[in-house]
Amino acid sequence: MFNETILIEYLPILIFIVLALGISGAAVIGSLLVAKQKPDPDKNAAYECGFDAFSDTRGKFDVRFYLVTLLFIIFDLEIAFLFPWAISLKDIGMFGFWSMMAFLGVLTVGFIYEWKKGALDWE
Repeated sequence: MFNETILIEYLPILIFIVLALGISGAAVIGSLLVAKQKPDPDKNAAYECGFDAFSDTRGKFDVRFYLVTLLFIIFDLEIAFLFPWAISLKDIGMFGFWSMMAFLGVLTVGFIYEWKKGALDWE
């Protein structure tokens, strides 16, 4: 039912998956064998978020953390659309170019709106 040539074309992907699992498994097992497993107080201290690592999970915190995260995800995904567009620009022609310019125009209007509303101001 399956053609052997099709299966042979997928062989590099299978090899890549096996190698990735092998290397990541070796790294995890190696760190368990080599590193000490008792974290000191500095390791359990608050780091980037400013909250204790093992405090009450029902504590309140500022909604601006969510806002910054959402804005980052939105703009990060928008930038991800630019890479395939840039690679295929010569194939899609002027229609593809002006479609992306319209997309970037909408993004720019959204960015200006966020800026004017104060979503980017931390204080």
